[in-house]
Amino acid sequence: MGLPERLSRRSFLAGCGVALVGGEASAGAAPEALAPLIGSALEPATSWAAGVGARLGACFLDVATGAELGGVSAGVAENPASNEKLVTAGTLLHHLGGAHTFGTAVYGRLSDGRLSGLVLRGEGDPSLTSADLAVTAGALSERGAREVDGIAVDQSVFDDVFVPPGFEQQPNEWAAFRAPVSAVAVDRNSVLVLIEPMKSGEPARVTFEPDGFVETDGLVRTGPRGKPSRVSAGLAGKGDHLIAHLGGAVAEGTSPLRYRQRVDDPRVLPAYALRNALTTAGVSVSGRLGLGQSAETVPLLFHRSRSLAELLPELGKNSDNFYAETLLKALAAAVHGAPGTSAAGAELAMAWLHAIGAADAGTRVTNGSGLFDTNRLSPRTLARVLVSGWREPGLGFDYVNQLAVGGVDGTLKQRFASLAARRAVLAKTGTLNDTVALSGYVLGPGQRRVVAFSFIASGVHGRLAAARQHIDAVVERVAGALWASGATNP
Repeated sequence: MGLPERLSRRSFLAGCGVALVGGEASAGAAPEALAPLIGSALEPATSWAAGVGARLGACFLDVATGAELGGVSAGVAENPASNEKLVTAGTLLHHLGGAHTFGTAVYGRLSDGRLSGLVLRGEGDPSLTSADLAVTAGALSERGAREVDGIAVDQSVFDDVFVPPGFEQQPNEWAAFRAPVSAVAVDRNSVLVLIEPMKSGEPARVTFEPDGFVETDGLVRTGPRGKPSRVSAGLAGKGDHLIAHLGGAVAEGTSPLRYRQRVDDPRVLPAYALRNALTTAGVSVSGRLGLGQSAETVPLLFHRSRSLAELLPELGKNSDNFYAETLLKALAAAVHGAPGTSAAGAELAMAWLHAIGAADAGTRVTNGSGLFDTNRLSPRTLARVLVSGWREPGLGFDYVNQLAVGGVDGTLKQRFASLAARRAVLAKTGTLNDTVALSGYVLGPGQRRVVAFSFIASGVHGRLAAARQHIDAVVERVAGALWASGATNP
């Protein structure tokens, strides 16, 4: 997934005024001339933060030279929220390259229409969906499969700790953003909940996809038209699947409720999804659904993910936690061998930070998404990551392309609207209950000047919107100065 227009790398970067010649920004007029403006622009934000008891850190670096142009508390490591994904993306590209893909293989023995010993084995593809498994099921049917005597899932490429570090801080959160990770995962390790009202007085129709993975207890009633809908479908783990405790009512004539919830133990979920796909394809499935490995060495089928370069916008543009945590483990498995662990992935990220000279005192990487309270990065560290992301051979195009474009797409679609036509801001957002972060690039006309920046505002609970406004105002002033000094139009 790239920009909405599905632009090529060349046309996207041209639209942003980015040439990345030789992997570096070309220098324009003396970048140190920006220092007084940055200092002045930061004053209202720092005064606001001090006035409300918050902590603001900021750093601005010239991409061409690495020179520091200004900042405040730039070396103080704080919780970076989802700006952690900037480190994850850089580490992935550094080790694997943008062309890397992740495979999911199907093993088994097919004879006279009977497929025995069917095993799914994956390398940590975060993008595998039920639709992909439907294609797999159709291919097996075309090859003559009519019966399957059980489905096993081989999760051995990852370790058995499927709850990422820090996620245990909110164990009762069932929203899909807190999904666990696994080497074979389907639909981001979540289930689809569909609640459809019937006639008043009748039970509503409640279904879960994939079918069979969620047991139900209780029911949801259909209430009279015009009455408010109050529905509960509380989930709880039950062995390798889930149980939903249903209650409440949905009003007759209202639109069906449709949403996703995370699973608790994801390891056998793909077996249920594949069973449903096979049944739909006309292949009967009997026997056990569970964990297992195959003695076969040659797969019957092999599904290949999109390239890493195409997957990374889920981190930069859409801030997907599941992708970040899964890819961090997949990286560890690819570099060190199975089983991949979150700790090994975090060690690779820390090693990359040290290698590029970006690790300030207090730097800590524990997970890949920045969710909850686990990581510590300084604004200077993040700004140096961005400089390296632009300049390091093998990162450049793919690293820049994964970021949200101010006023255009991703998590920045509703911000920097005045700069959208110029595509002057490329950045990664970050938000937690107590933190607002923003790190990225300000691009001048024709890429004659490019500035990397990073902000982390901490202690801003209840003031998230105000923190964003102050941060955006500084970025807009820097962008305005770059474009005012340029001779070309957007």
